[in-house]
Amino acid sequence: MAKKVLVLGEIRDGVLRNVSFEAIAAAKLIADGGEVVAALFGETIGAETLTMLHYGADRAVKVEHADLKMYTTDAYQQALLQVIEEEKPEGLVMGHTAQGKDLSPRIATKLNAGLVSDVVNVDMDNGDATFTVPIYSGKAFEKLKIADGFVFATVRPNNIAPLEKDELRTGDVSDVQVVIKDLRTIIKEVVRKTAGGIDLSEAKVIISGGRGVKSQDGFKILDELANVLGAAVGASRGACDAGYCDYALQIGQTGKVVTPDLYIAVGISGAIQHLAGMSNSKIIVAINKDPEAPIFDVADYGIVGDLFEVVPLFTEAMKSVAVGS
Repeated sequence: MAKKVLVLGEIRDGVLRNVSFEAIAAAKLIADGGEVVAALFGETIGAETLTMLHYGADRAVKVEHADLKMYTTDAYQQALLQVIEEEKPEGLVMGHTAQGKDLSPRIATKLNAGLVSDVVNVDMDNGDATFTVPIYSGKAFEKLKIADGFVFATVRPNNIAPLEKDELRTGDVSDVQVVIKDLRTIIKEVVRKTAGGIDLSEAKVIISGGRGVKSQDGFKILDELANVLGAAVGASRGACDAGYCDYALQIGQTGKVVTPDLYIAVGISGAIQHLAGMSNSKIIVAINKDPEAPIFDVADYGIVGDLFEVVPLFTEAMKSVAVGS
């Protein structure tokens, strides 16, 4: 049965996050031939609405307000509820990001709706969406279906392929005016403590260091390889606890959950807490001098050796490939 599905796009530093396009692809399936409406929030919205159309949205609405310049729970919740009231969709999809994880349960509560979180796949069964969700720290998967009522889901970045971009695809773009009041939180400034500009949750290639990297200086060789591969740099909790890098880079059960195309684990033993954050990566390469390290049990490719010898050699080899191409 055709449905009208609303997609909340996510803008960071003036750039649409890729998960916004993945959410559109999921919404197209859920809509089952119905209408997909993209919504974008910010102080000023420009060509981003057109980009949402290029990736498959049938129509777009933009909500411009000074209090939406940066994400706050109160402001976005008020704005989104007003958009839902105006559009009256039968479903809502957003990214399973820090923003989505904060906002989605609050909206679900206000709508008295069920919420399927952290979706990695969507299938259609007789007009109803079936969602695949990882459980037990990624060791198993369950399939969920919303039997009746509002369909609400958040999608994990890097799992649902976006539709092919078509710059000739177009649709109506409208403005929605919202009233935001009684804010409990106002953000004056955001200070980021991250290395590099690639978002870990959306990176296609990630190089992570563990306690085996031994120091802050040890991470420099990972940075060099990341620069060559256009990768993001991550870390195990052990490396963060040891002070080798900031906790913003932590990957694992108590850090970020990532699913890149390529994950290179350097000097990481493979504790269960870390595996919970990266075991669903498409290809895993492990570099460790201990041949019995648990990380090799989940790795597609393993290199037993001193990371301080292996990684620089790997970096030089990748430079040669880049020059040759």
